[in-house]
Amino acid sequence: MAFAQDIRTIEAGLAQRIATAFKTVAARYAQYRLEAKTYKALSALSDRELEDLGLNRSGLRSIAHEAATHN
Repeated sequence: MAFAQDIRTIEAGLAQRIATAFKTVAARYAQYRLEAKTYKALSALSDRELEDLGLNRSGLRSIAHEAATHN
């Protein structure tokens, strides 16, 4: 009986690790999509609009990354 019980425990642990891995991948993909969407929206602004916000084009990627990671 101990052998069968150990197999179920190992399978349950493996299933949990796989589920956690999928959740991690899904969360990172959602973060990537948010970063891309933010960058696209900021890139669509004119230079004048960016200046009004106190931003410049060279910093848009880092701003989008920061916005996505602190969401």
